[in-house]
Amino acid sequence: MRPFRCLASLLPVLSLMFASAYSAPTLSQRLTGSGASFPFPIYSTWFKTYSRANPGVIIDYQAKGSGAGIRDFINQTVDFAASDAAMTDEEMVSVAAGVQLLPVTAGKIVLAYNLPGVPPLRLPRDVYPLLFTGGITRWDDDRLQAANPDITLPDMPITIVRRADSSGTTFAFTRHLEAISNAWAEAHGSGKTVVWPDSDKIVAAPKNDGVTATIKQTPGSLGYVEYGYARFAKLPMAALENASGSFVAPSLAGGVAALAGTPLPPDMRVWITDPQGADAYPIITYTWLLLYREYADAEIAAALKAVVEYCLSEGQLVADRLGYVPLPEPVVTAVRRALGNVR
Repeated sequence: MRPFRCLASLLPVLSLMFASAYSAPTLSQRLTGSGASFPFPIYSTWFKTYSRANPGVIIDYQAKGSGAGIRDFINQTVDFAASDAAMTDEEMVSVAAGVQLLPVTAGKIVLAYNLPGVPPLRLPRDVYPLLFTGGITRWDDDRLQAANPDITLPDMPITIVRRADSSGTTFAFTRHLEAISNAWAEAHGSGKTVVWPDSDKIVAAPKNDGVTATIKQTPGSLGYVEYGYARFAKLPMAALENASGSFVAPSLAGGVAALAGTPLPPDMRVWITDPQGADAYPIITYTWLLLYREYADAEIAAALKAVVEYCLSEGQLVADRLGYVPLPEPVVTAVRRALGNVR
């Protein structure tokens, strides 16, 4: 647990480390951004690598959560932002400089849990929403046991760990629950924040690293996080039943299959709420960089476009290693075309 705790404590300050590493007087360009924690591991790797190759550019990104990033972007206190929930029409019209959404990676949302000694679980699609509605509150519930007949599940309560902040991960996760569960849809809906059931067995933690750390420290807990966080923390992750009735564990192949069935529209906004296909992992989302269409400083615009081009080319090569899903080639082509709208 110690290595993960170290990483969790470092994540919020990595951007400061990157900035200080390149704080020599010869620097010519500083780019500031904020937003989603979901892609922070891959963004921090991308931005650090890019700055090493281009020492005249500092990229200072703060993983504050998608909602906070969108607010910073609307208030024009950053050069760019990031969100796992594409901006709405209402949000976009409030930005006088215009908005260009650019999906640059995708990731799986997993159900990670803390049950020492229990093999990987299978969770049917009519069962796992009940964990979040309060319909199932104990690990030895008959419905969980029936789905895992070869496992003796413990007689203990389930502690659900959710996000405390305005979160694109929550947005994507609750959109999925809304798509597959009428009970969830009617009672809770979807959004970057939602009204959760009132229970002392539902606890909140900030950002993906906070949820992951809370699961790691809480026996009997289960929560939703981006795959890379759970993998690094060595948390078990459930195989989930998809729309075709297949149980699919989170993997690169499952993520690629999920993206393959959903075309990207011209406005770059797509919500993959219940991907089709026997091999598709059922909970996945693109995550977007948010750029202005018109920058007062042409040098900032040019620097940002160069960073995005790196993310779309060399950056995609490290996606799987860091727990993300590389963009399909047609999506890369579409994003490059959309990048031309930024000036």
